[in-house]
Amino acid sequence: MERMPPIIMSSLDQARLERLLASREYRQLPGIDALMSEIDRATVVEPTEVPPHVVTMNSTVRFVDDASGSEFQLSLVYPGEADLVSKISVLAPVGSALLGLSVGQSIVWQVPGGRELNLRVLEVVRQPEAMGEFDR
Repeated sequence: MERMPPIIMSSLDQARLERLLASREYRQLPGIDALMSEIDRATVVEPTEVPPHVVTMNSTVRFVDDASGSEFQLSLVYPGEADLVSKISVLAPVGSALLGLSVGQSIVWQVPGGRELNLRVLEVVRQPEAMGEFDR
C-alpha cells in the first residue's frame, strides 16, 4: 500500500467527527473504519492554527482524480448537509479521502467495488478557519 500523506485536522473537527462516528446511526456504515483511521493519524491543532491550504470540514476544495483526469469542486460537509451537486459528506469515500489534505497532496483511496481513486488537491477555495470562522 502506498504511504499515506500527512494530514492536519482541527481539534473541533476531530471532536465532532468522533462524536458522530460513535453514534448508533453511523457506527455500522461502510467506510467508517477508514475515516476513523484518518482521524487517528491526523496531526490535531487548534482551529486558529489550521493553515489556510488544508481541507477542513465545511471547506470548498478543488481537486482532480488523477486516475480519470476528472476535476471537481465540492464542499466537505457533515452527513445531512450533502447534496448531489456541490456538497459531499465526510462519510462518502471522496469526503474521507480529502479531509486534512493540503494543496498539492495526493491520496490513493479505496472505494466500494474495489476501485481506487487517486485524488490530488488543487486549491482550497474557501476554508472557514481562514475566514475567522472557528466554531462553525
